[in-house]
Amino acid sequence: MSDPVTRPGSARLDRWLFAVRLIGSRTLASEAVSGGRVHVNGARVRPAHALRPGDRVSLTRGALAFECTVLALPERRGPAAVARLAYEETAASVALREAFAARMKVAGGRAPRPEGRPDKHARRSLQRLKGRI
Repeated sequence: MSDPVTRPGSARLDRWLFAVRLIGSRTLASEAVSGGRVHVNGARVRPAHALRPGDRVSLTRGALAFECTVLALPERRGPAAVARLAYEETAASVALREAFAARMKVAGGRAPRPEGRPDKHARRSLQRLKGRI
C-alpha cells in the first residue's frame, strides 16, 4: 500500500533518512527535519516532503555538516551495506568530515587522562562536584 502523501518514484524525507541509516529512528528523523537541521536542495522542508533521486540532502549532526545526493529510494530499512548504496556523499562533505575527525583526534590527545580508577576520596569529591551529594 503506498503512502497517500508521496507519489510513485518518491519517498517521504523522514522515512528515507531512517531507511538509509542517517538517523536512528523515524521519530528522530521527523524532529530533525521539523527543527531545521535537514534541507533538501538548499530549502527547509517538512518531514513529509517527497524526495526523488537526484535531490541533494544536507543535514547537521552535532557540529558536523553532512551533504549527499539521493541515488535510490529504499522501501524499508535494511542492512547498512545496502543502505549506503541509496546515497552518495559529496566530496566537500567527505573532506569536512575527515578534517573534523583529525581535529578531534588531536584534541583528544591533549585532554588530561586519569592514571587509574579514582579511590574513595576522589569519588566523593567527584560526586560533590557533580552535585550528587
